[in-house]
Amino acid sequence: MTEYVIRGGKPLHGEIEISGAKNAAVAIIPAALLVDGPCRIENIPQVSDVTLLLKILREMGADVRTVNKHTMEIDCSGVRPGSEPTELMGSIRASYYFIGSMLGKFGTARSAMPGGCDFGVRPIDQHVKGFTAMGAEVDVRDGLILAHTGPEGLVGTRIYLDVVSVGATMNIMLAAVRAKGRTVIENAAKEPHIVDLANFLNSMGADVKGAGTSIIKINGVEHMRGGTYSIIPDQIEAGTYLAAVAAAGGEVLIKNVIPKHLECITAKLVEMGVEIEERGDAVLVRRTKPLRSTNVKATPYPGFPTDMQPQITTVLSLAEGTSVVTEEVWDDRFRYVSQLSRMGANIHVEGKVAVVQGVKALRSATVRACDLRAGAAMVIAGLSAEGVTHVENIYYIERGYERLVEKLRDVGAEIALVTETEDPSDKVEVLA
Repeated sequence: MTEYVIRGGKPLHGEIEISGAKNAAVAIIPAALLVDGPCRIENIPQVSDVTLLLKILREMGADVRTVNKHTMEIDCSGVRPGSEPTELMGSIRASYYFIGSMLGKFGTARSAMPGGCDFGVRPIDQHVKGFTAMGAEVDVRDGLILAHTGPEGLVGTRIYLDVVSVGATMNIMLAAVRAKGRTVIENAAKEPHIVDLANFLNSMGADVKGAGTSIIKINGVEHMRGGTYSIIPDQIEAGTYLAAVAAAGGEVLIKNVIPKHLECITAKLVEMGVEIEERGDAVLVRRTKPLRSTNVKATPYPGFPTDMQPQITTVLSLAEGTSVVTEEVWDDRFRYVSQLSRMGANIHVEGKVAVVQGVKALRSATVRACDLRAGAAMVIAGLSAEGVTHVENIYYIERGYERLVEKLRDVGAEIALVTETEDPSDKVEVLA
C-alpha cells in the first residue's frame, strides 16, 4: 500500500502537459478487436486502467507491441471467441466494451460484470437493450454477461436510449460497425471521447456519422483495415489541474489540450474569479484573488462533467459565500464529502444536492480516495491546505492520472509517493 503525502499551502507555477484521454483509450483499445490486422494507437495514457485492458487483450491472444511509452501496435488476428479472461475483466468497468467489440467481430462475447469505482449503481440495461435490438441474446447470471447472435449475426436497427449513457452509446457503436445494415442510436451521449472513438473506427474503415450529436448513424462494414490513430488529450485531467490551480493559487500553462472541450469547465472557473486565457492548444490558468461562490450542475456533455464534480466542489469549499452543486448523472457521488469535512470543509448533502458554505482555508488531515475523481479532489484539497496531508487508497487515482506526482512537482507542489511501511517521520522528510 502506498499513499500521497502533500505539504500544501503553496501556489503552483509552471507548465503541465496533458496526456491522452483515459475515457477514450479504454474504449479504443477494445475496439482494436474489430480491426482485421495490426493497428497503431498513439498518445495512449500510462494509467492502470489502460495497462489492465492491454493485459486482457494479451491474454485473449492479441499481439500487443510497445513502440514507445505512449504508442502501441495491436494485432488481434490471433484472438478467438471464448478467450476472455473473465476474472481479470471483473476488476475494471471498461471491460464491458469487449462485449460490443466481440459481438461485432465474432457474434459471441463473455465478460464479468463491470468493476472499477464504486459510487452508485452502474446498470448495463441500455447496453443490453442495444445488443438485443440488433439481434443478440444477452444473459446476465453468476456475475457474468453472456451474449451471442443467431445465424444472421447482428443486424442494424434503430435504438433509442432511455437515458443518455456514455458507456451504452460507445458499446453499441462498437457492435454496430460490423453489423449488417444501418444502426441509428437516438438520444446518444455527446462527450468528446465518443467522437474520438468514432474517429478511430472511421480511420480503420468503419462508417460512423453524427458522433457528438444526439443521433449517431452507423453503416455496418464487412471488414476494417489497420491504420494509425492518435488519441485526443484528456479533458478531465486538464480540468483537474485547472481546479488545482484555482484551489492553491498561482499561474500554470496547461499544454496539449483542446480548449473547446474545456469550455464547460473553464466557464465555471471564470465565474469563480479564476483567470483563463486560451493560447492555441494550451490554456493559461491564473488565480490570485479570493474565489467567488457559484452553482454547478453536473449533466451530460456539453454540460459540466460529472467526472469534474468532486474537484470543483473542493474548489468551491474555499470560495466566499454559499454554492450549490447538483449531481444529475450518478447516485451517491458525494461520498467523498465526509473526507473533505475532515479537512474543515462545510458541506451539507441532501440526495443529489450539496450545499457548500465556503471556508477561509482547509486544514491538513489523513483522507482516502473513495473513487478516481474523488481521489483527485483529495489531492487538490491537500495542495491548498496548510500542513501535511496524507491521501490513502491512491490506486483509484492511478487508474486515470499519468505521472500525477511528477507533473505536480514540476509546478512547485510538494508531494511524494510514500509506502505505508515507511516510518511516519520519514514521510515528512521526503517533502523537505
